[in-house]
Amino acid sequence: MINRIVLIFTLVITSASYATNVVNIYTWANYIPQSIITKFEQQTGITVNLSEYDSNETLYAKLKTSPDAGYDVIIPSSYYVERMRKQGMLHKLNTKRLRNYKHLNPLLLNKTFDPGNKYSVPYFWGSTGIVINKKYFNPKTINKWSDLWQAKYKNQLLILDDMREAFAIAFIKLGYSINDTNPTHIKQAYLLLKKLMPNIKLFNSDAENNIYIDEDATIGMGWSGDIYSARPENKDLTFIYPKDGFSVWIDCMAITKYAPHLANAYKFINFIMQPKIAAQLSLITGYAPPNIAALKLLPKKMCTDPLVNPSKKTLLRGYFQEDIGKATGLYTKYWELLKIGG
Repeated sequence: MINRIVLIFTLVITSASYATNVVNIYTWANYIPQSIITKFEQQTGITVNLSEYDSNETLYAKLKTSPDAGYDVIIPSSYYVERMRKQGMLHKLNTKRLRNYKHLNPLLLNKTFDPGNKYSVPYFWGSTGIVINKKYFNPKTINKWSDLWQAKYKNQLLILDDMREAFAIAFIKLGYSINDTNPTHIKQAYLLLKKLMPNIKLFNSDAENNIYIDEDATIGMGWSGDIYSARPENKDLTFIYPKDGFSVWIDCMAITKYAPHLANAYKFINFIMQPKIAAQLSLITGYAPPNIAALKLLPKKMCTDPLVNPSKKTLLRGYFQEDIGKATGLYTKYWELLKIGG
């Protein structure tokens, strides 16, 4: 009887230890390749539980309503890092536990959304631009967001299913900041997007590269890395940095305030910041690494490609996304109206 009790006790302890040897990741769809997850699991013995979202708003809503949902590592965009750190939703980082932090590019650190990177570290950065299939359109005839409102593009556009990205192109056409919080300007942007609706074929943000590859859409919006990775499968795809301006964003790794597996969360982030791993991530996804050491491991052709590393002159037309605070509610109201045809 005693031996049986000891056996049961041992099994309980072993099961509990196994259950805690996990890390729960909540990230964008198709953002962490399975090959990278497998390597982490093999090197550390830690099991990765991966959940995916399709927008920053979905991520925020989930954590706001269920702060103890059990997620450890999240990958929000910069303006949501700002919002969540202000609302006490993130764990304050101890960079001494991140020995690969030294490899990060100083130009991408200490930004206004997270001064001193106390709550986040960059994962990828990129831009939002116009995507066209040159088999159907002449790249020389499309160079501004405002071009997309032309009647000849009726029922042809793919628009990212991302509230801030959609409003950004309307604000740019109106001559306003992409981070505008003026209620009058927000309504004007909504009305302008409403005029664009006849041209919109679909909203999508989790498979836009495949949609362009398959030519289910041949013109619209896209993220730079997605189009870089799609281009080998459809060489007619062209990415255009609009002359009237475009969004520049940094997606960041952060740890949730109530992360149940804190030590494993640090191990995962540190693993991702290894130069070899960061380089592999870039090769697979097409996004520029925030890691200087990783850049040295990438093919020269990739490092010099404007899709991955636009020139300084081009970047001068870019605008960083920032938190819009309470104005988010008004954006959301108009975004929902737009999607239902209101």
